[in-house]
Amino acid sequence: MLEAVKITFLGTSSGTPTRTRNVTAQALTFDNGAVWLLDCGEATQHQVMKAGLKAGRIERILITHLHGDHCYGLPGMLACMAIQGRTDQVQIVGPVGLREMVETVLRLSDHIPTFPIDWVEVDGHRTLGALSHWSVSSHAIRHRVTCYGYVLRESPRPGRFHPDRARALDIPEGPLYRQLQNDQPVTLADGRTIAPAEVCDPPRPGRKVVLLGDTQDASGIAAAAHGCDLLVHEATYEAERTAKAEQWGHSTSAMAGDFAKRVGAKHLIITHFSSRYTDHEAERGVDQLLAETQAQCPGTLVLAADDLWSFVVPFADA
Repeated sequence: MLEAVKITFLGTSSGTPTRTRNVTAQALTFDNGAVWLLDCGEATQHQVMKAGLKAGRIERILITHLHGDHCYGLPGMLACMAIQGRTDQVQIVGPVGLREMVETVLRLSDHIPTFPIDWVEVDGHRTLGALSHWSVSSHAIRHRVTCYGYVLRESPRPGRFHPDRARALDIPEGPLYRQLQNDQPVTLADGRTIAPAEVCDPPRPGRKVVLLGDTQDASGIAAAAHGCDLLVHEATYEAERTAKAEQWGHSTSAMAGDFAKRVGAKHLIITHFSSRYTDHEAERGVDQLLAETQAQCPGTLVLAADDLWSFVVPFADA
């Protein structure tokens, strides 16, 4: 059975919230109920509730960098998770200094988490073990401060099961089918041993999701991102504001599209929009950013994120 993985955008504004957008956070939800966060700007716990998610199900939090709009909500989120009864370990990944920052806030506010925290402070490329059948690697990207993007890789999936082949071999329907689908041989009542390859296609590659922090140059993650099924890239400014983007270590819409084309991304979602495009009085809107991005990568399906909007990560062979 195919496992759905959904990304929900909890905040899509850069720097500060607007009347319609919160600051940066994204949630990945898995079929087993687990939730991962990418970044945790202030008020993320409110957005989690609005999205119908449970803070107590969060098992991994990935922080891209230590600018406040990406991490000031983390102490409050940890407190919320404790209040909701979390007891299982939570892994928190981010740049060096993240642990000191969060533990100082918790200590000074007299909060002791009710669950163990596995702190992983990365300093360059690092590959983390799998949770929910997904592994993570960190890659340095260029911003004004130390910043990372993350590549999420799904474990290989079993090959397609062919019931007609199983019936031709007189394999009884039921649990033996599932065992073969799980790449395990079975022994029949007549003594024959059936290998999975006799009724299943070869294993299929899992999905690859690339989640970037703020960046004016994501070259450091390009090789690992190649051929990704989904790329999430900031597009803080319109194409003509390249100088402004570079001044603040950000990307324009065109820069996001260029990178998607460079890595051959199948889907690109742009986010982290300046308030100049999202305020009610804005002369130019996100639609312009979307059109400029798409023009740079015609072979990629480009979408623009909204707060509380979700996207199901497709399979490459879907």
